Amino acid sequence: MQSKDFRKHFWMLQKKLKSGENFAFSRYSDGEMIIMQNKHLKLGDEKTTVDGANAGIGYDKSDHKEFDPKKHSHFRDELLKAYQHKQDNYFVGLSCPCCVGKEQNKWMKDVRGGDDKHLTWANLFVNSNYPYFLNHIVPLLKNKKVYIVCNENADLSELPFKVEKDWRIGSNAMIEDADLIDGIDGFINTNKVKNAVFLFAGASLTNLLIGRLFPTHPDNTYLDIGTTLNPHMKLPIARNYLKGYFLKSGNTEIYRRCVW
Repeated sequence: MQSKDFRKHFWMLQKKLKSGENFAFSRYSDGEMIIMQNKHLKLGDEKTTVDGANAGIGYDKSDHKEFDPKKHSHFRDELLKAYQHKQDNYFVGLSCPCCVGKEQNKWMKDVRGGDDKHLTWANLFVNSNYPYFLNHIVPLLKNKKVYIVCNENADLSELPFKVEKDWRIGSNAMIEDADLIDGIDGFINTNKVKNAVFLFAGASLTNLLIGRLFPTHPDNTYLDIGTTLNPHMKLPIARNYLKGYFLKSGNTEIYRRCVW
């Protein structure tokens, strides 16, 4: 495959949303990569650990998660299945070499089965694309029927679009809230939901939800929005790109144009 362009891929999905063409976009960032590699991952208040070794900073409770290969192998298998699924308009975002390094990026491409037109960036809505997300995707949601999966502490009253229904999750949602997969699938069936937009801010559970729902109900759009709407839902502004945009912290990620 030829090298891809970070901004062009953003506009590709934005145009689909604007035109009403249904699609799915599911993000597999470093956390999902570590789970697929079957390593013990824990995000806590004070630090992040991978197989017991210190691997980074701590996170707010809304971002806490733990994957234990000895206890949660089923979820890892389902995550891999969703990651490797191929279908027209099913877009998978992976961690790019400028964020996780070339070796890890290559691993993700190889596990997926190589590069293809449905493979894109996990960071497609963040970093230097984040202002474009706020200005060119969020306004489109005002004219859509929107459903959302979000944290139990989210306040939806200041969202700039109407939400038809929300489902709430706690921390470590992939393990503790997996029943939502059947629940939302049943809701779509019962209510014959079509041409709606489902937004997911559910960490790794998002990938399992999209991996089930788009193959079963391709007449809707499913967007993995991660933490992009945290400031609109009164959730912590903890990610670097959010600090750079909203707090003017000088963080350079808001200027980063990720490479392929």
